[in-house]
Amino acid sequence: MASILTNTSAMTALSSLNATNKSLDKTQSRISTGYKVASAEDNAAYWSIATTMRSDKESLATVKDALGLGSSTLDVTYTGINSAIDVTKEIKNKLVAARQPGVDRSKVQAEITELQNQLKSVADSSVFSGENWLSVDSGATGFNATKSMVSSFTRSAGAISIGTISVDISDIKLYDADDQSGLLDTEATTTHGAVTYSVATLNISALTDTANDLADLEQMIGTVDSAISGMTSAAANVGAVKTRTTLQKDFVTSLMNAIDRGIGTLVDADMTEESTKLQALQVQQQLGVQALSIANQSSQTILSLFR
Repeated sequence: MASILTNTSAMTALSSLNATNKSLDKTQSRISTGYKVASAEDNAAYWSIATTMRSDKESLATVKDALGLGSSTLDVTYTGINSAIDVTKEIKNKLVAARQPGVDRSKVQAEITELQNQLKSVADSSVFSGENWLSVDSGATGFNATKSMVSSFTRSAGAISIGTISVDISDIKLYDADDQSGLLDTEATTTHGAVTYSVATLNISALTDTANDLADLEQMIGTVDSAISGMTSAAANVGAVKTRTTLQKDFVTSLMNAIDRGIGTLVDADMTEESTKLQALQVQQQLGVQALSIANQSSQTILSLFR
């Protein structure tokens, strides 16, 4: 039946053209944004997963920054201990030289005093971002001998946990202003002279060539040597933590890259596929316009019946 009120062909052609235009808009949006899932309406599940993964990646970026700060603090601490070892070796050499009878020990002590001042300067200067692990005051309010660095961010079944790398500076510190328990200010007492001393405070200017004084001098040499051994162990421990920090930082970087790839798999548009779709939809759009035009012209033929 021919009708001027209802043009079934035109309605079909229009519906098809609208569907083509809708698909064309979606494809053009994917090409312009690079995303096949740009918002929740595109795919709610994928969008939700991708948004959570992006949030986790940002947290991992913060963890990476924290590891960088921790690594720098470890670098400064390691450098300080290494310098202290070199200076303490010089003190030991001076003490060994002073063991020789007839040596003017007051002059040797003048050199040792300057080296002791250098040790204190090295420890006090080993600061990064307000953190000094070599010269501390364990009696200060809020002091904690365990230093923690944020090392990981984990999400499991919706629960979040933060991992840390801990460093106990009790075996690393060189000076402790509260109880003199550092590697360089821990006190000992000479066996014969009953003189209390530490690597940081020892004084040999009053020692003579008597057997007892020489024995006390040898005891001081042993104390300094023990301090060197303690600092060597401390430097090794710091180096081990530094290695772990570097490995963790590299892992976090790799994890961030993996998350990027995972997000891309979910939401990135395949540009090759989308460009092919675009070409096909543009042809369909042109054909749809032609089909609608032909369908609209069909009603014009009814006029010929009334001529």
